[in-house]
Amino acid sequence: MELKGKKVLVVGLARTGAATARFLARQGVRLKISEAKPAKEVEAARKALQNLPVEWELGGHTIQFFGEVDLIVVSPGVPMDIEPLMQARAKGIQVISEMELAFQFLRRPLIGITGTNGKTTTTTLIGEMLRASGRKAFVGGNIGNPLIEYVGGPQEEEWVVAEISSFQLEGIVDFRPHISVLLNITEDHLDRYPNFQEYIQAKGKVFQNQGKNDYALLNADDPLTFQFAHRVESQVILFSSQRTVPVGCFLEKGAILFQGGDGKKERFGLERLKIRGAHNLENLMAAIAGSKICGCPSEALQKVMEEFPGLEHRLEWVRDIDGVSFFNDSKGTNVGSVVKSLMSFREPVWLIAGGKDKGGDYSPLKNIIVTQVKGMTLIGEAKKRMLEALGGLTETVQLDTLEEAVHWAFSKASPGDVVLLSPACSSFDMFENYQDRGKRFKTIVQELSKHSLGKKSLTHGL
Repeated sequence: MELKGKKVLVVGLARTGAATARFLARQGVRLKISEAKPAKEVEAARKALQNLPVEWELGGHTIQFFGEVDLIVVSPGVPMDIEPLMQARAKGIQVISEMELAFQFLRRPLIGITGTNGKTTTTTLIGEMLRASGRKAFVGGNIGNPLIEYVGGPQEEEWVVAEISSFQLEGIVDFRPHISVLLNITEDHLDRYPNFQEYIQAKGKVFQNQGKNDYALLNADDPLTFQFAHRVESQVILFSSQRTVPVGCFLEKGAILFQGGDGKKERFGLERLKIRGAHNLENLMAAIAGSKICGCPSEALQKVMEEFPGLEHRLEWVRDIDGVSFFNDSKGTNVGSVVKSLMSFREPVWLIAGGKDKGGDYSPLKNIIVTQVKGMTLIGEAKKRMLEALGGLTETVQLDTLEEAVHWAFSKASPGDVVLLSPACSSFDMFENYQDRGKRFKTIVQELSKHSLGKKSLTHGL
């Protein structure tokens, strides 16, 4: 892609937008940036770009500003259907995502991981497995460093492993991973997509440019994912916890087996895993299959499996207090994720849920709440809607703050119970992001251990 001298607009000034702006400036473009937030809310980001010649539009997006450019690069958080973008497309202006722009300059084979849940864990696992095998790997995309930052450097790594969101896939043209991984599809982001089908279609775009020398790695147990096995042109590799697959990974007697195209099987023991949950077995199967495609030796993969501690904010054990275990699952921002998290516990759970509503259906939570959840406290903008959908299934209260929710759950819990923050909602009503929410939860729990231990013990003694 030849960019020098062209007028290019970057839409959105979060981390990805700022990285894109810096990359484009080095390509010699005439740079414009449009950001919906007012100047005072993006002051730090503007200062970071103050040495670049930029034409700014802050506090909103206008049709005129968008219409006077050669190319538009959209950050993931910006919907593709806002009026200025639609008008720009109507004028013939190309609109792409940061991921597409980065791909145009990528010189290394790409492993792209998407899905509603498990993306970050699987991406991290594949990166660790490659590195344990002696392969240099860049890990980023929708987590960590944006892909655009990598392509602006020397690209010394052998492999690029990128988490990819549906938002990033909306704006692709030629984007083509050598290995595309689709983990699962459940309802999510219906506050952005007009219907579930459009969300499914966005996820499926990860395969659209692949050819016969590429690989599509799919969850055979998820019908919405498995449907792509019959549509893609690439070589299909499967993983399943329910049945044997011809090529790929499956479960058998306390182990994950990988079966290659030659029918040879390799065994990976599950006895010494540190991470818990059925969903993490799926993530491990996907990571093993992806790494075996890259030629990684089994010993290195087994070592990573046994040493991997899991991710912060994803079923993260925080502390045990008076026999009550606290887990931070702040990254559980949709219903499907919370179902998987609750399935990971045999112990009774006191659930803390709620946040910014994403428009999904809460009913898939009903059965597991009845069987697994002793009580539930709801917070945030979604608490009333969640109460209407789920409130009659177990003891349920609505509270105003996360602090109140933790204290209530701790006061109700008995030794052997679990207090789980797994919101089924985004965090943006009360927190900066899910990381901020998770860190606040952990701080509250640590304060409990300092100030509430004696009171809890006394209460149980009454």
